[in-house]
Amino acid sequence: MGSRPATAVRSVLGRSLTYRLHLLHKITDLVSQQSYVDAVGLSLSDGRCLATIGSFGPLSVNELAEHSNLNKSQGSRAAQFLVEQGLVEKVCHPEDGRGVLLSLTPEGRKVWLRTIRMVEERNAQIFGCLSAQEQAVLSDMFDRLIEHNRRG
Repeated sequence: MGSRPATAVRSVLGRSLTYRLHLLHKITDLVSQQSYVDAVGLSLSDGRCLATIGSFGPLSVNELAEHSNLNKSQGSRAAQFLVEQGLVEKVCHPEDGRGVLLSLTPEGRKVWLRTIRMVEERNAQIFGCLSAQEQAVLSDMFDRLIEHNRRG
């Protein structure tokens, strides 16, 4: 690329998938951060962890981190905060005496339902410029890209 003009190089970067995904992520997270606070009184990462536990739980801390796209220490901190708020409970893992499983408390379930409604609303806003057919095609493409890249 040494001989390509700088504008052509910038154009390559600006059209790359990872650059555009990161840009879209940053743009949508700005609004999502406030949406979590307004809808359920939680930070974006704590709200996402609550949504993850409610959607996929019960989960170990490692599973929470994996499903939430966090590292283990971030998942652990979020889990502890949600436990302290009375939204999540820890129970001994039946297969691992040293581990715990995280699940929603009755209050956590109420907050989870509000969270899921907010996530659905945010999703509709983010995809609002696409038709239902375009959304379905994009969703399928994302599924295929994720599966392809998980395989390495």
